[in-house]
Amino acid sequence: MTSLLRKALGVTAFCGATMGATSGAASEVTYTLSSFSQLEGWENDDHAHALNAFLETCMDLKDPDWQSLCAVAQSQNPKSARTFFELFFRPMLISDGKDGLFTGYFEPELDGSRRRTNRFRYPVYKMPREARQPGSWLTRREILTSGVMDGRGLEIAWVDDPVELFFLQIQGSGRIRLPDGNVIRVGYGGANGHNYRSIGTELVRRGVYQPHQVSAQVIKNWVKRNPESGRELLFHNPTYVFFREVTRVKPTKGPLGAMNRSITALRSVAVDPAFTQLGAPVWLEKDGATPMRRLMIAQDTGSAIKGAQRADVFFGTGDAAGLAAGKLRDPGRMYVLLPIQRAYALLPEDL
Repeated sequence: MTSLLRKALGVTAFCGATMGATSGAASEVTYTLSSFSQLEGWENDDHAHALNAFLETCMDLKDPDWQSLCAVAQSQNPKSARTFFELFFRPMLISDGKDGLFTGYFEPELDGSRRRTNRFRYPVYKMPREARQPGSWLTRREILTSGVMDGRGLEIAWVDDPVELFFLQIQGSGRIRLPDGNVIRVGYGGANGHNYRSIGTELVRRGVYQPHQVSAQVIKNWVKRNPESGRELLFHNPTYVFFREVTRVKPTKGPLGAMNRSITALRSVAVDPAFTQLGAPVWLEKDGATPMRRLMIAQDTGSAIKGAQRADVFFGTGDAAGLAAGKLRDPGRMYVLLPIQRAYALLPEDL
């Protein structure tokens, strides 16, 4: 985000109007400086909850202006949270010419065991050393059928459902509940370097479903009803995600996001860091059947989250969160709240 702002310096812009970036790949990116009065529903949000989420990661922002704002945030009374954001930030609408799209994600919870049993026979793997080399490694099919992972002690745990494990890999983190009631928390540990291919899109291409019918739950049900065809469908996505065991996060806190800090249900959002700086507050105006007008914090990323107006809302942990997240695929728009100096750096010096 900072580099984009630097590239934009000196380009004609006006407050409340749109500014185009200058050249190359950034030629379609525009910046529109807005006011809080233009944010639909701003006055009705719970800004104190957003401030708490901001405090989870703001200490990791290294630039002096962000550090100063974090210090001020730490001394705020929750009742003054709205004033804090209005006093020190300005909303910026960043567009790359693509329509806004908001989806949802969650932290799955699977049943599993530290040891392989007749029930728990699908491994959750750590990343092998050779997969860390630059470039792509083996495909999903090759990893799971060639025996390359066998006998190496790379299993963190074993789970009882390969479909739920597949979706755990899509989410990138989750919890595994053991038979004794204890819980293992796993986080993203790396991937095999292949591009993600959507199995939902593949089901639409095959004519199994119409686009509006596809959700995570629909896909899960289809794979479970069609075990052989379902296994092949999962292989359609060559990406394979490895995990690491996370031990330093309290069970009451959310999973770790891209900033290696806990994220907060319905206050943390995954973004494309090419356009939105991680740690920045963002204002979401999601449309659709259940509109959302909410201040959130950009604290995560995702392989499918690409574009200035693309975001993934974190819904929390467990089945209920998963159902809600799986239904979300709505249009809208997103504003990034920038420190005042950064926002006005986009304006000509003579204004």
